[in-house]
Amino acid sequence: MHFLYNLLVTLLVVLAAPVFLFRFIREEGFGRRLRQSFGFIPEEELAPVLQKDCIWLHAASVGEIVAASPIIKEISHELPDKPILISVVTSSGYDMAKRIIKDADSIVFFPLDLPYLSHSVVKRVRPSVFLLVETELWPNFLKAARHFSIPVMMVNGRISDKSVERYHYMRSMLKSMLNTVEKFCMQSTIDAQYIIRLGADVQRVVVTGNTKFDQTYTNVTPEEQQTLRQGMGIEESVPVLVAGSTHPGEEEMLLTAFQKVRESYPSAKLLIAPRDIIRSEEIVNLAETYGFKGILRTKFSQQSREQHDIIVLDTIGELGKVYSIGITIYVGGSLVPRGGHNILEPAAHGKPILVGPHMFNFKETYALFSGRQACVTVYDAETLGTTFLELLNNEELRLKMSQETLTIIEENRGASRKSVMYLKELLGRIN
Repeated sequence: MHFLYNLLVTLLVVLAAPVFLFRFIREEGFGRRLRQSFGFIPEEELAPVLQKDCIWLHAASVGEIVAASPIIKEISHELPDKPILISVVTSSGYDMAKRIIKDADSIVFFPLDLPYLSHSVVKRVRPSVFLLVETELWPNFLKAARHFSIPVMMVNGRISDKSVERYHYMRSMLKSMLNTVEKFCMQSTIDAQYIIRLGADVQRVVVTGNTKFDQTYTNVTPEEQQTLRQGMGIEESVPVLVAGSTHPGEEEMLLTAFQKVRESYPSAKLLIAPRDIIRSEEIVNLAETYGFKGILRTKFSQQSREQHDIIVLDTIGELGKVYSIGITIYVGGSLVPRGGHNILEPAAHGKPILVGPHMFNFKETYALFSGRQACVTVYDAETLGTTFLELLNNEELRLKMSQETLTIIEENRGASRKSVMYLKELLGRIN
């Protein structure tokens, strides 16, 4: 099976060569990412961690970086002498890591999971431990970790329904991968059950909670909120609705719902942050077909401060703070069957949260918040518009949801510290 995996990965890399070339020519910064993905990481990038028994934490993209940030903070506090290396897969993840994680000694792009690359990079770095964030199980990298006797630990572990199905096709290879991981710190009981069902040793699995409850990078002062509003031309008295991580098919429902809102609140603004910022211009154009004036966040300061109704966030790493100026928040990927997205960022600001019925990738978090009436489920444009209006009209309801949301956040803090305690225990065993 491992041979077939390597054959498939190599074939995919060869087939992707034209895409790599196109992006290398057209996309600023892609050349650097590509070189590092093929193992050509400059010496100066790795100098702070090279052969220094560093802690290597791998977080694929933005969501995993958000989960990793409080863990890194705890590691810096508990293990101050350990250099920290962070690797990412995506450019957005890299930018986010640079923006919110100040305690890392080095941030690089993760090498492609080709056998010679994984072996070469692991041999070069020789970390004291390798931390996987959420579900980053890479066969060749784990094989290299075994070869060099580097302990592996999963933190903020999460296994979605789709992951369970996908890993079932890798059964023969999955056993050795899971046996390489010495501790699984899982977000929830459901995630723990899933990883055990896939073959993890039950003695190695613990439930530590979700580290995103511990994140503080989105903390915003009143002055910062005012700056955000001013930067988007929104007066203090204007009600703001925010829709985060939206997918195709959701914007139409949001715009229909917003038409209903504007009948009662003609000055209201809608901020839309698409999951894929490449779609930003498309959403501005879509807004115009609904009779709204749309504008991109990045172009706002360059244009005259003319009246606008919709602002589309085409920025990376800003949404978590932008949630703070919303009266109520819709979290996307849930009115269409994409499994939903992280509701903890708006929850950290004590915001009333709306989601669609498709939250299957965040079952336990969704159940926790909805079960305590801190999160409302909507089903279409009609219920979305009605619920937006209900919350705008009812300050007492908003306050009640806000207080419950903040209570839940406070009750569930501590996953990062628990994870780092298990990390110290693991390092103590091998030293």
